[in-house]
Amino acid sequence: MAQITFKGSPVDTVGSLPGKGSEAPFFCLVKTDLSEAGPADFAGKRLVLNIFPSLDTPVCATSVRRFNQEASSLDNTVVLCISADLPFAQSRFCETEGLKNVVSLSVFRTPQFGLDYGVTIASGPLKGLLSRAIVIIDADGIVRYTEQVAEIVEEPDYSAAMKVLA
Repeated sequence: MAQITFKGSPVDTVGSLPGKGSEAPFFCLVKTDLSEAGPADFAGKRLVLNIFPSLDTPVCATSVRRFNQEASSLDNTVVLCISADLPFAQSRFCETEGLKNVVSLSVFRTPQFGLDYGVTIASGPLKGLLSRAIVIIDADGIVRYTEQVAEIVEEPDYSAAMKVLA
């Protein structure tokens, strides 16, 4: 269990992020067209999992925009923006914002993702949503970088994540 904060108040997650050097847990999430996607759909690519509570918050929206911008210059890399938002809302957001370099995925059918990655918020007002975290998985499915953002209303360390991908 990780302890993080939401606007300064302590909240817990259900676990911890996967360890660096470990095999990334399997996932099967829902795309904006309601089809399912998992690691096999991105075989041979590096994955950046941009995990967050909801696109309906300014910091989450900023992280998606920022990773969309960063992703345009990355070779052999796919940015997956993962939240509990419904696929319809994710699609609407990306279309409105003109975001084409990220893949939005929803956990609404598969709460197991939050358990396996240790990011489901277990207490506080956002209980049941995902915490803000970054996980980078190499083309062989091995976790190479993780960041559990300590304060939910703060952005992740984009520079540290980008260094891993350089």
